[in-house]
Amino acid sequence: MTFAFPPQTAAVPVSGSDALFPVHRIYCVGRNYVEHAKEMGATGREAPFFFMKPADAVLPVAHGMIGEMPYPSMTNDLHHEVELVVAIGKGGKNIAAADAVQHIWGYAVGLDMTRRDLQGEAKKLGRPWCTGKGFDFSAPISAIHPIAETGVITQGEIRLDVNGASRQKSNIEKLIWNVAETIEHLSKYYALQPGDLIFTGTPEGVAAVKQGDLLEASIAKVGDLRVKIV
Repeated sequence: MTFAFPPQTAAVPVSGSDALFPVHRIYCVGRNYVEHAKEMGATGREAPFFFMKPADAVLPVAHGMIGEMPYPSMTNDLHHEVELVVAIGKGGKNIAAADAVQHIWGYAVGLDMTRRDLQGEAKKLGRPWCTGKGFDFSAPISAIHPIAETGVITQGEIRLDVNGASRQKSNIEKLIWNVAETIEHLSKYYALQPGDLIFTGTPEGVAAVKQGDLLEASIAKVGDLRVKIV
């Protein structure tokens, strides 16, 4: 049996190595920091909810490099959302929060780029968010740092600057549902697989960007990510 054409596999570089981390699925957690949830109209600690991006939405950026993200079509309101990304190395379903760390392969810095106008219109009409969240290059991501290098990350500054000005700044410990709890909830809905990426949520301060803007994101113990909108 042969393929009709060569299969393509999305992949992200591994920090300090020539290895590549093959991407299986991209899961994202919505409204997972208190202040951002308020920005988006939520109140209280609602149950976590999830949406997805295609695996090939990743825009990998090697350490020390500046990635280039084309400004997407069909929008006039492109927003940045900096996030801690968790890379899954061991699959499983119905994973208990106490066991979640056994399934983490590593961490990265990610941007959940959003066509906010399209997302907002979809919300009004009760339609899926796919065009607002899952477009090409909508998931810029740094090299993945193995957990053996970083240790388990439960706290640390997360921030994003645009053209040198601070836009988003918080701490991982302010996640409404922490990484272990997120894995527990997510694995009730899906059998997680090696290669899955989980974008764990964004702090307050999301805002629009334009062509020419330089986005500089960083997370303590994980590293940084620089992307220019072209």
